[in-house]
Amino acid sequence: MENNKLKERYGLFTAICMVVGIVIGSGVFFKAQDILKYTDGNILLGVLAWLIGGVVMIICAFNFANFATQYVKVNGIVDYAEAAVGPRYAYMTGWFLSTIYFPAMTSVLAWVSARYTLILFNPKADITSGLCMALGAFYLCAVYAMNILSPKLAGKLEVSATIIKLIPLAVIVVVGTIVGLFVNGQTVDAFVSASQNMGGDFTSVFAGIAAAAFAYEGWSIATSINSELKNPKRNLPIALVVGTVIIMAVYILYFIGLTGGASVDVLIHEGSPTAFKNLFGNVGGTVMNVFIVISCLGTLNGLMLASTRSFYSVAVREYGPAHKTLASVDDYTNMPSNSGVVALLCCGAWFFYFYAANLTAPVFGVFSFDSSELPIITIYAIYIPIFVMFIIKEGKKNIFKNIVMPILGIIASLFMVFVAVYAHGVKPYLAAAAEGKFAFPVLFYLIVFAVIMAFGAFFYKKKRI
Repeated sequence: MENNKLKERYGLFTAICMVVGIVIGSGVFFKAQDILKYTDGNILLGVLAWLIGGVVMIICAFNFANFATQYVKVNGIVDYAEAAVGPRYAYMTGWFLSTIYFPAMTSVLAWVSARYTLILFNPKADITSGLCMALGAFYLCAVYAMNILSPKLAGKLEVSATIIKLIPLAVIVVVGTIVGLFVNGQTVDAFVSASQNMGGDFTSVFAGIAAAAFAYEGWSIATSINSELKNPKRNLPIALVVGTVIIMAVYILYFIGLTGGASVDVLIHEGSPTAFKNLFGNVGGTVMNVFIVISCLGTLNGLMLASTRSFYSVAVREYGPAHKTLASVDDYTNMPSNSGVVALLCCGAWFFYFYAANLTAPVFGVFSFDSSELPIITIYAIYIPIFVMFIIKEGKKNIFKNIVMPILGIIASLFMVFVAVYAHGVKPYLAAAAEGKFAFPVLFYLIVFAVIMAFGAFFYKKKRI
């Protein structure tokens, strides 16, 4: 027997853990290194990038928390798009989430989980090797199977992984900061050096913010289970606001704490594993890296949880291809199994793309772009019409919540789009032009985006009942 309704199974604590657990994962560990590279080792500019990215996240999360008190159906973002803009926009938003956003993010996390697993056994492991790809594919399939066959176990893993992943962050925040301030003075040196070089290229912060966007992304994924939350109109807003504030504080403190374990130059070239070993020795550093692997797998689990429900959230509205099949919920597991299978195939396709595009000689040539960051920025562009229409429809009810905060959300979202165009368009174009070459990654991403969205639009027209 099959039905089309999901059960309420998650409480407030699980929801908060999901917000914190999905966001805090791989991003904070390897994007911290990228941000230092983009800002030329300037710790102050790096902190500024984390701060701006965090403020954008909190503003949007506050708006979503407000939406959550009014709209509940099957998938937060799609619900809000439908209520504010209309069914066609909701369908296209759901299609984007299902075919690009969720699978692209999930595939990146599968690769990152494999990457840190290999580094655990061999610090000099080739993270673009076939072994890395095979392990990533295994993780992808294993987490998918757990989410489809035992969603309660997946929820417990999310809670456990959240607690475990906070351990290395908390230790670095406390030990790294104390050592950097009072023992070796490296944190002090980093800030003194940064303050003396603040006249540099401030636009480097833009690239840092784009990198931070990946590390911060994921909070909105918690809205994908709002129909499975107990008392969602109360619990989801609390989870979003509390979770995002915790995340920003942890990220900034962790970023500063790293400087106690290694100099900025070392962090740029070797990353956080070296800082761990310097602070805790080889054994302690290895233990900390084990926590990182668990952290990455916890994030992968949360993303797969959302991916398996993504096509369901579209199909249950009777839109898209094979919507009757994709909207079915298995009576035994109470999970949208058919939706999950299609989601796994999409994740596999994006996993192959991410791997092939990051080889020394990218398989796709000029059509190679960063699938870990550009889909995230796209979601901010999608928020804008939702904020605008929400103001028009609900603005009179509450000036602060329904007008002021959505306006700030629009400004924040537009800023993120600008950052993406600069970091993935203007900057690489200027660098390539200096060598007589052409590069404009964001343009090629938009071409891929347009093709996939046009395909989805065709099915909305042909398959709607």
